[in-house]
Amino acid sequence: MSGDSFGSLIYLALLLAALGAWALVEYRARMGEMLRVAAAWGLIFVAVAAGYAIWGDLRRDIMPVQNAQAGSVLIPRAQDGHYYLDLTINGADITMMADTGASGIVLSQADAQSLGIDLASLRYLGTAMTANGEVRTARVTLENITLGPFVDTNVTAYVNEGEMDGSLLGMDYLGRFNVSLVNDQMELTR
Repeated sequence: MSGDSFGSLIYLALLLAALGAWALVEYRARMGEMLRVAAAWGLIFVAVAAGYAIWGDLRRDIMPVQNAQAGSVLIPRAQDGHYYLDLTINGADITMMADTGASGIVLSQADAQSLGIDLASLRYLGTAMTANGEVRTARVTLENITLGPFVDTNVTAYVNEGEMDGSLLGMDYLGRFNVSLVNDQMELTR
């Protein structure tokens, strides 16, 4: 156990002891009522913890998801106003944000690593202008990209040397499709 974890544990133990002492003093003549109140708060805590634990699954179930059909892919607009596409790149599932302001496919370092790209061997020879200023980029080739029914091979992408929350799907790739935006959905067709 690290020093920070041990310190947090001691803090929580002291807080629990203080609350327990207060409850005993407050409810000393009414122990049954104290136990009912403690049980109610315990159940509330368990319900909140369970809700938090399953929130990711619930959110995925109630939010619309990408829908692939024979000649098109429908992508719902996310609550933040962006469109996120689920692709399979070199066998790995990657979620990328559609970015019409980006020229190419820009991979975050985390996504590049999940694709098996060795970051230490990359040569950052290019530059790109981002909202955060100029960053260096390394050119890579993605063997295959699958988006719904569409498969593309030997696609050029760039690994960004700077910090990124996620990868971007720019116009070099989106330009391969007819793109339409209707009723909070992006439709990509070929």
